[in-house]
Amino acid sequence: QVQLVESGGGLVQAGGSLRLSCAASSATFRAYVMGWFRQASGTEREFVASISRGGVTTNYADSVKGRFTISRDNGKNTVYLQMNSLKPEDTAVYYCAAAQTVTLINTTPAYWGQGTQVTVSS
Repeated sequence: QVQLVESGGGLVQAGGSLRLSCAASSATFRAYVMGWFRQASGTEREFVASISRGGVTTNYADSVKGRFTISRDNGKNTVYLQMNSLKPEDTAVYYCAAAQTVTLINTTPAYWGQGTQVTVSS
């Protein structure tokens, strides 16, 4: 069982930056592929980024590639999403998720956080 708690969301102007954090309760945090998803008002939830267990391999949605960076600190049981050059289109509730495989993190993650709101003003 893994409990995930996101933090770091807020209001920022276009072009600005935010860093989201997701703290995991599990002592086996290192065993999970971690990911970030987002859901804007009136839209479907979409994949944002994922990171492998050891933090070596990352994957990004085309819409955020080059602007967002996912990372993890297994010693702190925490995954991060550094968001730079933010656009109004990035406005959404951001959720972190955990899964046992890359395939699962992109389809049906086992665990979800409750989300943190990111609002980018123009």
